[in-house]
Amino acid sequence: MRASLSGLPWPPTCPRVQPGSFLTLHYRLAGPGGDIINTFGGKAATLTLGTGELSPAVEQRLLGTEEGARAHFDIPAGEAFGERSPEMVQWVARSLLVKMGDPAERYAVGDVVQFPTPDGMGQYAGAVQQLGEDKDGDGYPDAVQFDFNHPLAGEPVTFEVQLIGVL
Repeated sequence: MRASLSGLPWPPTCPRVQPGSFLTLHYRLAGPGGDIINTFGGKAATLTLGTGELSPAVEQRLLGTEEGARAHFDIPAGEAFGERSPEMVQWVARSLLVKMGDPAERYAVGDVVQFPTPDGMGQYAGAVQQLGEDKDGDGYPDAVQFDFNHPLAGEPVTFEVQLIGVL
């Protein structure tokens, strides 16, 4: 690399992703069943590396990538979002669901439900797996079984990215 008369490197270098970088990007996250998120063809995403918006395995692969680059990463099963955990499949009593949300909410298998974190500062999601019995005859199950694993836990993941800006 040569220095220009201004003292800046010549040719100029593009910013590279580093820990804490603020990114503007298009990305696609997919598993064996297809896309989970795909911003290509829509509005670009903005995020900060290291804040938990992307999995650590995905962030690690972005480090050092130059602004303007397009990259494709195949991440082995379980690396991006961990292995599936049977302990993350849990029955939640109707009384707790009523306390945490809309008492008239009806659930169906496959629904994704947002729950508040214990500190009330964030949310996490669970996918409905089974509905319990309606012992009261009121049309509501006494409990609902949720899978709190990430949908891509234990799965191979494809991550494609186009870095628009790196700050």
